Amino acid sequence: MTYEQFQKQFHIQLNRQQAEAVRSIDGPVLLLAVPGSGKTTVLVTRLGYMIYCADIPSESILTLTYTISAARDMAKRFGSYFGDEVARSIEFRTINGICAKVIQYYGNLIGKAPFSLATENETITRMLSEIFLRTEESYATESDLKGIRSMITYIKNMMLTGDEIRQLDEEADYRVSEIYKAYNDELHARNRMDYDDQMVYAYNILRRSPETLQYFRNLYSYICVDEAQDTSRIQHEIIRLLAGGRDNLFMVGDEDQSIYGFRAAYPEALLSFEKDHLSAKVLLMEENFRSDGKIVEAADRFIQKNILRHEKHMTAARQALTDIQRIALQNRRAQYDHLVKVAEECRTQTAVLYRNNESVLPLVDRLERQGLPYRLRNAEPTFFTHRTVLDIRSIISYAMNPKDADLFLQIYYKIGTYIKKADAVRICEIAGKENRDVLETAIRYGQLPDRTVQSCRLIRNHMKCLLSERADKAINRIVYSMGYGEYLERMGMSDSKLFILKMIAQNEDSLQRFLMRLDELQAIMQGRQEHSQNITRTAEERAAVRPKSKLLQERHVSQSILRGSEEKGARQPLILSTIHSSKGLEYDTVYLLDVVDGIFPEDAPKSLKAMDKKERAAYEEERRLFYVGVTRAKNNLAVFKLDQKSSFCEELVRKETRAADKAGKISLQAKAKSRPVQAYASGGKDFSQEEYEKYAAGLGEGLIVQHKKLGEGVVVEVQEDRVTLQFSAGQKVFGLKTLYEYDLLVF
Repeated sequence: MTYEQFQKQFHIQLNRQQAEAVRSIDGPVLLLAVPGSGKTTVLVTRLGYMIYCADIPSESILTLTYTISAARDMAKRFGSYFGDEVARSIEFRTINGICAKVIQYYGNLIGKAPFSLATENETITRMLSEIFLRTEESYATESDLKGIRSMITYIKNMMLTGDEIRQLDEEADYRVSEIYKAYNDELHARNRMDYDDQMVYAYNILRRSPETLQYFRNLYSYICVDEAQDTSRIQHEIIRLLAGGRDNLFMVGDEDQSIYGFRAAYPEALLSFEKDHLSAKVLLMEENFRSDGKIVEAADRFIQKNILRHEKHMTAARQALTDIQRIALQNRRAQYDHLVKVAEECRTQTAVLYRNNESVLPLVDRLERQGLPYRLRNAEPTFFTHRTVLDIRSIISYAMNPKDADLFLQIYYKIGTYIKKADAVRICEIAGKENRDVLETAIRYGQLPDRTVQSCRLIRNHMKCLLSERADKAINRIVYSMGYGEYLERMGMSDSKLFILKMIAQNEDSLQRFLMRLDELQAIMQGRQEHSQNITRTAEERAAVRPKSKLLQERHVSQSILRGSEEKGARQPLILSTIHSSKGLEYDTVYLLDVVDGIFPEDAPKSLKAMDKKERAAYEEERRLFYVGVTRAKNNLAVFKLDQKSSFCEELVRKETRAADKAGKISLQAKAKSRPVQAYASGGKDFSQEEYEKYAAGLGEGLIVQHKKLGEGVVVEVQEDRVTLQFSAGQKVFGLKTLYEYDLLVF
């Protein structure tokens, strides 16, 4: 069957770049597909072309996807195009799926059963809890356990050495190397392996068993990989081994959309594809069919500032009709007021996207209180078990129960008592025997230095005041008057959780009601988890985090709250989601929440030039995450402009390029395309005011440029007719018109 016949029979309509990708069959091919360019359609169509036009047996094709659901969706999509019977003959698998097949084959080959897979989250969680208690001599919170599991995944997927693992100890709040070793020893003792071990074992088998490797190379003559930018280092190595020999490898991805660094995504493999695969072909799909032209223009200009990427430019298939909204508000609180109004008036598919799950909690609180419907995607309740949140709860609970010695031992060193550990234990023993208030015991019978006694009196008075204050005022007292803020600073811990707590607390007139509301919101978030994990705690762990108030223990979340939210959410177009969870999706309207330096991006560098390799990699991933959020919008995009500094907001919608209209909308002009470096001409080029304005619009603070004579520099300041650049030799000021007329800069 010819390509033309194939098109006609299956009603295939592709643009030039898409058609080229579909017809590139043999050898290593990397397809870089920008957001909204139809990559899934192209991948599926290519599979059909291989079978019907290239006469490649369907059973010799292996298609790898990132998740099981993605594999099912792709098989379903293929079946809708070319029939379910053919679809069943093609293998659509995850990496773990093919690794399990490798391990099983090798086990049969040597006559030995492989380790069984540890699939029970409860078992792994309990194991890690026990290891954490032995190693750290404290109980792990759910947040701790989540962090540890992520770290273990990262270590195995990035193939870290022993020295590299030990270096992680310096960055983490716990001894990573010891916990990691103990965890693996425990698995091996039980003849078990986790999902990450599947890949480690399969990789080692393929390296050390030529017979196994050759079997799978013969089995799969062609390998296709979807979402290649999300693939880890060890996954890339496994794919490289399987594709070796014929090297008929087709990888589809976009390093600009690599946002899973915490899961060990390894976009560097895409950047080195041509080096790792001789005779490799790199194809582009640069046309975005999803978004309004102005959104595409702004997003492309934004992502161009990343260095670790292939050279490509996203173009718009749609006209530029709708300006990006930059909604000027005074502070973060005002975002939630605005979005409540959006929820009240929402009639079309609208998404509120954010970097961290905690950002949405005040909005969920407001929507629930007002009975406004919404949908919450992949809710994550670990905020409620974060150490800062548990500390605030414990301090409040102690204020309500001043005789509770267990609570006192959890908090005394986090507030300004200045009591030594040995004295605290002794005082609690005395208070327990006499059934006394612990702080009162410390003051009267503790035999403490005068300074310490005075501190205890002050803290006791603060504790009494807490009980009569509004919840938000009480939290301020805990943080600023009782020394908890100093404790966070001393421990190098973030205070970001406190803002969220205050936002929830401002609607509660008592601490009892505040703690109840935290319980309700936690239950709401747990009830909304699409992929919930049933985590079992030990009795000691439960005791460490349970509310001490009898009233709170007896309080139950209203089932109508949970049921009503879900029922209303099913009919409601308002969607709340992290950007990570929204990847691959699209919405008519998108609001980007909490786009301020320190939150998004999480760490905004003071100087782009001074960043080391690790810092730049982290910052570029933050930029990619923002880029993914922006490109989820089809017709309307809004970013909140707060009084706090927002590097990303200013870059996306630059105030120096356009004056805002009264509605707060900013019109965006396209950035001029990068020009190749040329030698100085004897004279300047013809001057075009329109082109000059586009050129000037493309320059912004922090942009890395290449000067023809002076080399790489960074834009420090842009004025009306001049620009200041920072080079390694120092700063220089240039006239914009001169730079433009003589093509002196590449950016």
